[in-house]
Amino acid sequence: MLKRLCGLWRQRQRWLALPPHDLLRDAAYRRLWTSILISSFGGQVTMLALPLTAAVLLHATPTQMGLLTAMEIVPFVLFSLPAGVWLDRVRKLPVYAIGECLLAVVVASVTFAWWLDRLTMAWLYIVGFVIGTVYTVAGSAAQIVLTQVVTRDRLVEAHAKNALATSGAEVAGPGVAGALIKLVGAPLALLADAVLLVVSALILRGIEIKEDRRSLQDADFWRDLKTGVRFVLGTPLLVSLAIAMGLWQMCHHAAIVVQILVATRTLGLSEQQVGLSYVGMGFGTIVASVLGNRISRRLGPGPSLLIGFAVCGAGWLLLAVAPANRWGVAAFATMLVLFSAGAVLVFINFLAMRQAVTPEPLLGRMTSAMRWLTLMPAGPGALLGGVLGERLGLQAAMGFAGVTALLLALTAWRYSGIATVTVLPTPEPADDWVGAEASVPPASVR
Repeated sequence: MLKRLCGLWRQRQRWLALPPHDLLRDAAYRRLWTSILISSFGGQVTMLALPLTAAVLLHATPTQMGLLTAMEIVPFVLFSLPAGVWLDRVRKLPVYAIGECLLAVVVASVTFAWWLDRLTMAWLYIVGFVIGTVYTVAGSAAQIVLTQVVTRDRLVEAHAKNALATSGAEVAGPGVAGALIKLVGAPLALLADAVLLVVSALILRGIEIKEDRRSLQDADFWRDLKTGVRFVLGTPLLVSLAIAMGLWQMCHHAAIVVQILVATRTLGLSEQQVGLSYVGMGFGTIVASVLGNRISRRLGPGPSLLIGFAVCGAGWLLLAVAPANRWGVAAFATMLVLFSAGAVLVFINFLAMRQAVTPEPLLGRMTSAMRWLTLMPAGPGALLGGVLGERLGLQAAMGFAGVTALLLALTAWRYSGIATVTVLPTPEPADDWVGAEASVPPASVR
């Protein structure tokens, strides 16, 4: 009997063992992945609690919901380009960790404002603006840190594993968040995110990255900024990706502004039911995360990205025609599954392609320039979604997002050249784009 139990235990260990070349065997990447997993759990609370606080507690109108979302986008337009120049001159990991801590403070401030009976939509607008600012700077740093931890030929795999980390949070997180919000209220539940963000930052501090940077005597801010923009505009693949992703972000933010309102006001879901429905988002992310790398290897990163556009559009269009009954509730959950699966296909391939084509000394400026270009349409998209929802109906705004995303996928497949990218590109020669700052030594990663 003892021998049989030992045999079963060894067999279980073999089943759970990682493949020999799995990225999670690398200590630095494993820490990064764990940090992403933990902060993602907290993010699930904020994703539900912040809009629910506005919609339920402060009785926000669709236009106010659109403005709240737009306030998170404004910092990308204002600060992305200068942040990219700065990031190419500093170590990225400390910026990433400090950003996590700052997010914890900002999220907790909503709870304290509620305790003091000072919580207003104006305060939420300020919180949204600060969150957007942190995402602009620390979010760009986080994307570059990944390229310092893994080799470029494994970027799609790394982004897929990162998406898998978030999927675990998306499966369990919404249900827990919904129950927590029901138990203590949306503003108080935000404290959970603050605690998890601090834990995430502490884990990041344990990652060892050797990144030697030295200041250049002839460094010039405006010249360096123009170099980054010139590189993006002079690389056809990046131009095509920027246009396509910008239009997709417009659709995404038009939909995200009204989808909670559709759930709570059109379909009549409670806060806890909304949280349980968001579990579907986690299942969609898991499926796409597990299969995303295989799909990308088989079809190529370009076609996989465009398929992601279409899958998201189908989900938004489904909610646009959902009836206000139990089938409508099922449609809301299905929309979240389709959106999350499509979004994973979009982002793992988009991020991998733009990072693969960029030389290391320009990664900061490219990342910020691309985020600036792709998120500029997001603010107008959020406002448009709010206006359409208020004047034509909430489901009309979802219909706009769905139809536009499907047309985008079809048009980009035929005319943009993205569909022809079947393997990750190689970096452009750095000397063609970088002037004096080319003497900055590339990061050497243990």
